[in-house]
Amino acid sequence: MPSTRIDTETLRRLPKAVLHDHLDGGLRPATVVELARSVGHTLPTTDPDELAAWYYEAANSGDLVRYIATFEHTLAVMQNREGLLRTAEEYVLDLAADGVVYGEVRYAPELNTRGGLSMREVVETVQEGLAAGMAKAAAAGTPVRVGTLLCGMRMFDRVREAADLAVAFRDAGVVGFDIAGAEDGFPPADHLDAFEHLRRENVPFTIHAGEAHGLPSIHQALQVCGAQRIGHGVRITDDIPDLAAGKLGRLAAWVRDRRIALEMCPTSNLQTGAATSIAEHPITALKDLGFRVTLNTDNRLVSGTTMTREMSLLVEQAGWSVEDLRTVTVNALKSAFVPFDERTALIEDVVLPAYASAL
Repeated sequence: MPSTRIDTETLRRLPKAVLHDHLDGGLRPATVVELARSVGHTLPTTDPDELAAWYYEAANSGDLVRYIATFEHTLAVMQNREGLLRTAEEYVLDLAADGVVYGEVRYAPELNTRGGLSMREVVETVQEGLAAGMAKAAAAGTPVRVGTLLCGMRMFDRVREAADLAVAFRDAGVVGFDIAGAEDGFPPADHLDAFEHLRRENVPFTIHAGEAHGLPSIHQALQVCGAQRIGHGVRITDDIPDLAAGKLGRLAAWVRDRRIALEMCPTSNLQTGAATSIAEHPITALKDLGFRVTLNTDNRLVSGTTMTREMSLLVEQAGWSVEDLRTVTVNALKSAFVPFDERTALIEDVVLPAYASAL
């Protein structure tokens, strides 16, 4: 597909929406260095630029388990109030600087309790940091709305506890729920009681599926657990034998026809081996077939990326246009876990006017 040129500054200014971005995968390298020094944690290097390069290289293994292992160092500096407040506030400011107007940040509070904080205290602290970041971004003229997804780790036994916190904090900044961690061998239905509880309490949730494991994980996430969105979902193409012809299997048709959002993360998928190149990433074919695909970063530090960079890669290597970028941005807002009036206002008052001026 021929290259389409849209300059980087134009891409940076375009309003963006990100639904799939992990708090512990998006720290600033300099912050990791400073916080590691304060808690006595040893890093691969104490030079921020070298640390950023180390993360990117370590994650380019093509293996999801090794990719997840890179989080050891970010999590090490997020075990006390200082680390959580700072990383949450900087998270918001970094989104605002990247042109993001709506973001959903996800993390597993059970992974931040090694310093003595309870899971509830972790959630309270992160929400405090996010609120501070949103206030600063608004004061700087770059407002961004950030909602929180609490994660349960699918290979551990505290998923229901995390779901209970999502219910408890649903009116205090938490907008939904997710399960994360290694997919293969840890099916989402293992945590069916948590998902049934969330449904009874009217809390929406997404489930990581169809990345390291195939169609059965997507089917189970949707038809057994009741997920409203799918995290990654690249393996839905296993149910579309001929992408060019566009003949859909029953599960793929269900996903497309019910407008179930796919939270696609191109660079991350290359790193974990779920896709082979940006040019051939399924996001483009699925977009053209009418699926509700969304564009996401997954882990900005680990993948060495931003929303602007993800957009730029698709423009340069997959021939995307401004119209395509507008489509995935509107898709994300349509499937966001905040109230309808908030989503509609962002689409009509912010996104559509900005993209119209860029055409």
